[in-house]
Amino acid sequence: MTATTLLTFLRVPSRPGGAPAPARQAVLLAGLLLAAALAGCGDKPAAQASAAAAAAKAAAPPADPNLVAAPKALADRLEVQRVVRRPVSEPLSVVGRIDFDEQSVARIGASVTGRITDLAGALGQTVRAGQVLAQLHSTELGGAQLAYLKSNAQQDLATKAVERARLLLAADVIGSAELQRRENELQVAVVERRAAADQLRVMGMKPDAIEQTIRTGSITSTSSVVSTVNGVIVERKVNKGQVVQPADSLFVVADLSRVWVIAQVPESEIGRVRPGQAVTVEVTSQPEPLRGRVAWVADTVNPETRTVTVRTEVDNANRTLKPAMLANVSIEPAAVERLVVPAAAVIRENNLDHVFVRTADGRFRLTRVTLADETGGLRIVESGLKGGEEIVAEGGFHLNNERKRAELEGS
Repeated sequence: MTATTLLTFLRVPSRPGGAPAPARQAVLLAGLLLAAALAGCGDKPAAQASAAAAAAKAAAPPADPNLVAAPKALADRLEVQRVVRRPVSEPLSVVGRIDFDEQSVARIGASVTGRITDLAGALGQTVRAGQVLAQLHSTELGGAQLAYLKSNAQQDLATKAVERARLLLAADVIGSAELQRRENELQVAVVERRAAADQLRVMGMKPDAIEQTIRTGSITSTSSVVSTVNGVIVERKVNKGQVVQPADSLFVVADLSRVWVIAQVPESEIGRVRPGQAVTVEVTSQPEPLRGRVAWVADTVNPETRTVTVRTEVDNANRTLKPAMLANVSIEPAAVERLVVPAAAVIRENNLDHVFVRTADGRFRLTRVTLADETGGLRIVESGLKGGEEIVAEGGFHLNNERKRAELEGS
């Protein structure tokens, strides 16, 4: 068959006006290419077949590079799952810091105004409750003891005066009005003695030391500064010879066997945090993460940072956690229903996340998706899937290799 004969055979109907029908344009193009090939190569059968194949390939629509059919050997190894919603706990990661347990911190000062004469407490020293940290000399304490001795003597004198008045009243020497006057004086003396004793206790004197003052009649101007808790001296703000006031904080003692982890959670995320939720604390100096639970969530928002304070308590028996250390805090909120895919189903292609979705004809399409970080072997779907699709959960890597191979062979 000659090229002229072939062109005559491939003549297509025309629309009114002489233009070929669009439905036959592709066929006409293939025929022209084939005619050109026959004209150049004669009527050789091999040349005819090659030209026909080239024409058919040119007329065929291009293949979808993201669509792949799994060979039977590979299809038997693929695991297909339906995309559904599942309860997922999305970890909330924020920056935190190690802090003292404020319930185990004592700021210790002097009970009276005086001058420091001796220092026994050193920074970093472990102390017990009742242990002397410093001694001071106080004239104020001596004056308070003198006032107590005077009030005690006045009470004794008023007591004896009442006893004599009762005897005289019985002998009809004085009237009852005199006895009442002396009893009133006794009551005043008792109150003044009690007030003087209370003042000594406020100044740090113990009851046995107060009683000794009465027995011996001696006055001491030395006062002790003692620790009120067991712990470690983390601050010392005094030196020997310094004059101190009762309002001054001289030592800070803290129990470091348990510390707080303070985290600042953005106000947009605070609705996911509740007391009792599990917390993981990571500190760069610790090889293993620490476990704890949310102990307290603040009721107010910091207006400058727009964050809410969340507190976690963790054990620190070996004292490896130091206050002011930075930490990474991961809070595990309550689970919520989210659309998820298995982490093994995700294919990284061109630095983007994809999954293979089964189509109606049984093939698989590489589909781009946007996913959140992995949580318990699952990836939360943010976009790309609506739910209900069937995806390749296992074997997606091999299926992607098959897709690439088919794409190369087809190019």
